[in-house]
Amino acid sequence: MAPEHPRKIPVVFYRTRGGTEVVRDWLRDLDEADRNAIGMDLMRIQYRWPVGMPLCRALGDGLWEVRSTLPSNRIARVLFSMHQGRILALHGFIKKTQKTPDEDVALARRRKREFEA
Repeated sequence: MAPEHPRKIPVVFYRTRGGTEVVRDWLRDLDEADRNAIGMDLMRIQYRWPVGMPLCRALGDGLWEVRSTLPSNRIARVLFSMHQGRILALHGFIKKTQKTPDEDVALARRRKREFEA
């Protein structure tokens, strides 16, 4: 019997009405080391879902955050939801305060509602 391979959950990036993938563009603007660190964290979620702390935290109403510590000594968050068996990356940002800003969570929730409509 062949060993079973872990299933990989696809990552889909939120797209604006104009066709812009805002999270993908944000990732491309980061330097390569930071981008790779976030990519590795997303990959861990793809192969190990459901994942808890310290990598992933629930924000309520089906919204989650990927918690990445970057080589540049910064902290990044990617807010996502699960939608039809896919990881939907809704918003990404560099964290500047201890608490995840309410505006960032509200933006991700709006995008989630828009995507689901």
